[in-house]
Amino acid sequence: MRITNNTILITGGSVGIGLALAKRFLLLNNKVIITGGEFEKLEGIKKDFPELIVLAGDLTEQNSINDLVLFIEQEYPETNILVNSAAIQYNYDIMDDPDFLRKANHEIYLSLIAPLNLTTLMLPILLKNKNSAIVNASIDQFIGSQKSAAIYCAVKAGIRSFTKSLKYQLEDTQVKVFEIIPSSINTSITAGRDQSLMEPDKLVDQFITDFYNDRNDS
Repeated sequence: MRITNNTILITGGSVGIGLALAKRFLLLNNKVIITGGEFEKLEGIKKDFPELIVLAGDLTEQNSINDLVLFIEQEYPETNILVNSAAIQYNYDIMDDPDFLRKANHEIYLSLIAPLNLTTLMLPILLKNKNSAIVNASIDQFIGSQKSAAIYCAVKAGIRSFTKSLKYQLEDTQVKVFEIIPSSINTSITAGRDQSLMEPDKLVDQFITDFYNDRNDS
């Protein structure tokens, strides 16, 4: 894969792995568009990295996804890389948390339904452009069944399965499919955990190398 002179859309680009990818792709002379749910946070990032194109929106709302795709079609039709990084994790006990269903539905939509919808709607654009790719962030199999994060682990397993199927379905097209498979990464999701955590920049180092060399699992 060419790692320079691309136009890249990164969801969840205001935090964690998404932000680390955005900053690295900027350094590699790419045009980078990031989305996030908090306008103030995006504006703060924009001040530090004025080259970034930032868009605030709630990807749990289908209208926001539709508006995002329309914006890309009208303003950046040359977009050739989609990175699905947006996700959220709640920790709870299903039996004791009275707010479980709301949290679960939020996790399922943002972490699974939204990337499926966005990928489907972005495919016609990606198929028209050269050096195209879809990058999905899933989860390491060894941390895929955490007691306190049942829904998060389930939806990330769903992303893994979807990504594998997508590779097969797109294998005869020019759109390549990549998967970022982090173990324990130091992000807001893992705050407070005792185990040794990898910094997002280190994961991005590995991914960029694999991306350049067309290795599909990072």
